[in-house]
Amino acid sequence: MRLRRVYEPPGPRDGVRVLVDRLWPRGLAKAEARIDEWPKSLTPSTELRRWFHAADGEPDESFEEFRRRYEAELAEPAAAEALDRVRELARKGPLTLLTAAKDPERGHAAVLRDLLGGA
Repeated sequence: MRLRRVYEPPGPRDGVRVLVDRLWPRGLAKAEARIDEWPKSLTPSTELRRWFHAADGEPDESFEEFRRRYEAELAEPAAAEALDRVRELARKGPLTLLTAAKDPERGHAAVLRDLLGGA
């Protein structure tokens, strides 16, 4: 399983391309993005995103707290169902999680990748 920025051009090894952001990336045409799935229920709540971006603690501590809170949100029924769907897609072949985040390794996409077993 790959983790990439959605602004990078699609690659031959991407397989199924899953956008894991709640909002469509700015300035990116849908045809250009080649998104196969967009499960919005997998994205962090607005409240959690705002908390994480405003957190003024140690970066590692803030991220671990974000991870804990986000994993709790992913246990909710709609999110758990979407997570199972993406997990099934990953079992069938290559899968790439896409995000507009500048540092995909320090955000929700990395948490998803880890939960899906693709670290």
